[in-house]
Amino acid sequence: MTGTLVDSNVILDVLTDDTEWGDWSAAMLAEAARSGLLAINPIIYAEVSVRFERIEDLDDALPERYYRRLPLPFEAAFLTGQCFLKYRKRGGTRTTPMPDFYIGAKDPRLSRPSPSNRCRRGGGRRARRPASAGGCSRPD
Repeated sequence: MTGTLVDSNVILDVLTDDTEWGDWSAAMLAEAARSGLLAINPIIYAEVSVRFERIEDLDDALPERYYRRLPLPFEAAFLTGQCFLKYRKRGGTRTTPMPDFYIGAKDPRLSRPSPSNRCRRGGGRRARRPASAGGCSRPD
């Protein structure tokens, strides 16, 4: 399956028409959609849900015809644990794996990593390499 697991920040940038990142995120979503399916998982769905009062409105914003809903595979959970272990060995202070570790663990069913606007922006935010390298990063 060819596709891209989309980071919640990218979706929220587009849904909220973020003045700083909205255009970039919309362009990355369009590029990812041209390359294959867009996908979300339960963690991404939950993170986006905070902007909505009703599940029906959230489902309208993330229609299944555009965003394939993937379960969290056990392989991603294993990769999450491995990433978290490396984080702790490098001095990370959090005591449990966070949702970002799950999202950052590339889903083995997809060919492209998540477009994310999180790197270099501070606050634990991370990004991916340019689309030509298999992902995308925000120009900071």
